Amino acid sequence: MLRFMPVGDSQTIGSAGEHTWRYRMWQHLRATHGGPFRIVGPRETLYDKALETPTSYEYADPDFPRAHLAGWGEGWLHMAPLIREAVRTQRADVLLVALGLIDLGFYTNAVQTAENMRTFVAEARAANPRVRMVVLPVIPNVRAESDAPFAAEVAAFNVLLAKAVADLDEPRSPLLLASPPSSYDTAFDTYDGTHPNASGEHKIAEGFAEAMYQAWDLGEPYTAETA
Repeated sequence: MLRFMPVGDSQTIGSAGEHTWRYRMWQHLRATHGGPFRIVGPRETLYDKALETPTSYEYADPDFPRAHLAGWGEGWLHMAPLIREAVRTQRADVLLVALGLIDLGFYTNAVQTAENMRTFVAEARAANPRVRMVVLPVIPNVRAESDAPFAAEVAAFNVLLAKAVADLDEPRSPLLLASPPSSYDTAFDTYDGTHPNASGEHKIAEGFAEAMYQAWDLGEPYTAETA
């Protein structure tokens, strides 16, 4: 049985009232994987914007395995110290990772963020030497449209991320770089320029699903009908 753990920031944890891309991925895997699997992680909640705490269970559809390791305002910097224990206790086989926007926006530059990504990979493998990881490049948010230095850091990090994935990939613990959703548009796929709406949720899930299907023959091509 494969055990998938979503890892991410606010785009992954989601907020009260949302489905989240985690839900879309679970629907897709349930329809196409063809074998037993579990969604695992040490957390289950959404972010409550009114309380400014990750304490909400108000999913648009709560009837799905809600486990994850994601946090509002958390990035590679925050997840690297947590991932070894999370992989160990949750016995995760596949990590679906969407991180970096928060790091680049508030904490670290592209080079520092890439170093934290490499630390994350090493820590995950320390818990499970055969763990598989799929990493999504940073999808620029609306800030990148008006803040040229930030946009440059995002672009620089995505180049460094691709290099790190190529450097660190190994047969017993594959590391896979997903393609960013080619049609992702902050005007149509987010509700505030950063956080995905239903369309954006599907496109993020599709990025992970297509990468696993093309590289590992896991599941089938993504369609919204299966998610």
